[in-house]
Amino acid sequence: MACGVLVLFLGVALLGSFLAGDIPIYLIKQGRTYWFPNLIRYPDLLRFDFARWTPQEGEYALRPLVPYSPERSDLRNRLKGPSRDHLLGTDDRGRDVLSRLIHGTRISMSVGFVAVGIALIIGVIVGSVAGFYGGRVDIVVQRIIEIMMCFPTFILILSLIAFLPPSIYNIMIVIGITGWTDVARLVRGEFLKLRESDFATAARAIGLRDTRIMFRHLLPNALAPVWVSATFGVAGAILIESALSFLGFGVPPPTPSWGEILSQSKRYVDFAWWLVTFPGLAIFVTVTAFNLVGEGLRDAMDPRLRQ
Repeated sequence: MACGVLVLFLGVALLGSFLAGDIPIYLIKQGRTYWFPNLIRYPDLLRFDFARWTPQEGEYALRPLVPYSPERSDLRNRLKGPSRDHLLGTDDRGRDVLSRLIHGTRISMSVGFVAVGIALIIGVIVGSVAGFYGGRVDIVVQRIIEIMMCFPTFILILSLIAFLPPSIYNIMIVIGITGWTDVARLVRGEFLKLRESDFATAARAIGLRDTRIMFRHLLPNALAPVWVSATFGVAGAILIESALSFLGFGVPPPTPSWGEILSQSKRYVDFAWWLVTFPGLAIFVTVTAFNLVGEGLRDAMDPRLRQ
């Protein structure tokens, strides 16, 4: 069930432009035919308001399922509740909430996977070096990890974000460079067990380089707990991005984000319940699904829990 939910959200993130937007997927206009990727090459068509366009004879437009742009405002329909035209209502600028949630899925998933990818790269390299060489190298790495863990993660991220211009790329990088410590500790522990194994000793005996032994022979056998940690890390990164956007430090508007929609709801929480319910439910379901998948991976990879 949790895997199905994640596949659904990943599909929404990948196909967001085909599910929601005011740009047609397929267009026949003035005798010319356009597909969605080609439409991007024509700025005049991108600025055209297709919502008010009436096709003439021989013209046709195949619109997305939700035919509203996540960024185009319509002040005449601001703060409208769920209806047939806007299934999840509109925000304080008349933008369709469902369209913004669909495009916000791409932001959340991108931040989660890219940030965890950065953390994995740093953590795997640092943990491998510490666990393989041990001694003073291990002591220095351990002290660095302990210093990093002394600071509350969210406070550290806020401090770094405050000095950087608002950008989704900065958010990914900051979350990634502050979240590698758990991965490094896991990889270090696995390397400490594996470096004295028979196959590692045999690799040294035939004269293989340290880097080849570390990343070709030991690392593949040390990644099982890392994948479990990465799954939980994606959920944590999505929560952090939503919290940053809620506080105004996240993705700069008008870029749609689940946390940014929640931030709007602070001023209208008394009556615009849909601005709180739907983005909050999206965050809850996504984070819960990642956590359930992580627990399933942990149970599958730990022989002691299979009983």
